Amino acid sequence: MKYIVFIFVFVALFLCSCRNSKTDVAQSSDVQTEDTLRTITEDMAFEGVNNYCHKEYDWSVANDNPDIIYVKMGEETDSAYQVVFRSYTGAFVHFYVNKKSGTTRMVEKVPNLNVEEDAGTINLFDYIEDQK
Repeated sequence: MKYIVFIFVFVALFLCSCRNSKTDVAQSSDVQTEDTLRTITEDMAFEGVNNYCHKEYDWSVANDNPDIIYVKMGEETDSAYQVVFRSYTGAFVHFYVNKKSGTTRMVEKVPNLNVEEDAGTINLFDYIEDQK
């Protein structure tokens, strides 16, 4: 009789712990869903890339001639914004901002030399002032 009671208690505890575990998973997936529901707006894409460019590139040459270095919006697709940075050297860096994740792929292009290469990725949320 003790053996049956012991098995019953063990099964009851096991089932309770499984139910709590499923609840934790459901709650964590709700949090992930909230994060993925944040979509990037055109203003956010521009702000983040502009902040990145001002942090990473030397803008002092633009004091005398602001037209030789700039950030502007490029084309938009269903899934991404394109933001273009023009360097005083004549090179362009195209930032492709994923509208859902904020992951931003950078492609550097030098038209005079016919050169194009991947320049890495950044997380746009790292460069947006008011994230929430």
